[in-house]
Amino acid sequence: MAEPRITLDEVLHVAELARLQLSDDEARQMQAQLDSILGYLAELDELDVSDVEPTFHSIPMDAPLRRDVPVPCSDRSEILAEAPESEAGGFAVPLVLEVDS
Repeated sequence: MAEPRITLDEVLHVAELARLQLSDDEARQMQAQLDSILGYLAELDELDVSDVEPTFHSIPMDAPLRRDVPVPCSDRSEILAEAPESEAGGFAVPLVLEVDS
């Protein structure tokens, strides 16, 4: 069997960064799956694409853009007057994340 492209330690490190708790069996299964994906990507790296024109989309896209012309924006005080609550010159919103000190 060939040397794996990703080690079990690397899988566990990435799982820790993603805050995932993997059992030993799950970590080994994840290693096998990621190794398979990396093997497929290695095969793609071997393709000769020197004559292929670079693209951003797989199909031709025609996305006409408007001219980038600066226009005056609304007055901040008028916009904030419509908000349910404002604070320090901006919208006041409920706390989403709490950070432990």
